[in-house]
Amino acid sequence: MIKISNNQRGYVILMVTFSVMIIMLTMAMAMSFLTVNRQKNITNTVKSTQSYYAAEAGIEDALLRLKKNPEMSVASYNFNVNSAVVSVIIPSIIGGSKAIISRGDYGGMIRSIQTVVSMSNSGNATFYYGIQVGALGLQVGNNSIIDGNVFSDGNISGGGTASVINYNAIVNGNCAGLTIKKDLTFTKSGTTNSCTVDGTTLTDTSQSATTLPISSQQISDWKSDASATDNIINGDKNLTGNASLGPAKIIGNLNIGNNMLTLTGTVYVTGNITFGNNGGGIKLDSIIYQNAAGGIIILDGQFIGGNMNNFSSAGTGSYLLILSTYTSPNLSDPAITVGNNMTGSGAAFYTNSGVVSVPNGGAISEITGIGITTGNNSTITTSSGIVNIYFASGPSAGWEVTSWQEQ
Repeated sequence: MIKISNNQRGYVILMVTFSVMIIMLTMAMAMSFLTVNRQKNITNTVKSTQSYYAAEAGIEDALLRLKKNPEMSVASYNFNVNSAVVSVIIPSIIGGSKAIISRGDYGGMIRSIQTVVSMSNSGNATFYYGIQVGALGLQVGNNSIIDGNVFSDGNISGGGTASVINYNAIVNGNCAGLTIKKDLTFTKSGTTNSCTVDGTTLTDTSQSATTLPISSQQISDWKSDASATDNIINGDKNLTGNASLGPAKIIGNLNIGNNMLTLTGTVYVTGNITFGNNGGGIKLDSIIYQNAAGGIIILDGQFIGGNMNNFSSAGTGSYLLILSTYTSPNLSDPAITVGNNMTGSGAAFYTNSGVVSVPNGGAISEITGIGITTGNNSTITTSSGIVNIYFASGPSAGWEVTSWQEQ
């Protein structure tokens, strides 16, 4: 029988105790590590969640800014949400859309959201004709050419066979002293026709008088949009050099002179707009309106153009609209007078209750008025039809979210 001495027993007890302590320490360390790791994961999850909600706050802030100012250009800015830092990028318009990016950073945990917004089409205006004229009709000057389609709710007339409409004409009245290069359609019977028609002449009473493409309510909405800005100018505004303007309301007249006015938002003028006789013009800001939307300048008075004025959009799919609410009692008192020898890509000239006078030639996107006259020996080149213009202004227009996703 083997006997164990007291010294050996003490050694065994010591080793067992040491082993148990090591095991317990290992277990404690493992439990501590798991606890710390879990606590860290919980902390990171909380930080990540806070970063995500901060990024969402950035998107909502950007959408609010766009709602208040649909025409705003590129923007990049930061702000804090509690302890999180939010970075927002509102880019330029590409194909009628903006891809807003918002990044939330809380304690080094970063979450990003991208939201695509597109121009809503509820504020569209559709111009099917290069020239649309109301009951006062269209008068084409001697030896003048209209290079576009025409719809008239009244008579159309010219100075002879050298007065030409190069495309189709639809008339709710009589036709005299013109050459129609394509088809002539009368919308009522009993009319007279002394025009030369190269295409087909017919009567189609199913084509009733066409209403104007922009409603009075839409015009009121645009005025309200311009009036809601902090930029209210009391009294006449006289440009002394090239300038940018908009959104803005001018309670008075706007004298552009020989300067170039760049629209950066809707402008509403309660009086007249006049130009000098040696240039000057209106154009859309190339960043705000690029390839996406129509820009608007509205006046309650008369638009009086000069010589060699430049009217320009911001590229394909973008249109400058010049709109007057002035009431013309007859053709001799026009609401809009477009000057001689226009340059630039052109504008749409519109009056819902007035006459448009175009003394000489140039590129024009579209003309609408209750009466239209052109000068002698001029060539007016219009678009054959501008469909679905997005006007980036007014309560009926704006931005709508088309996608919302985390990057």
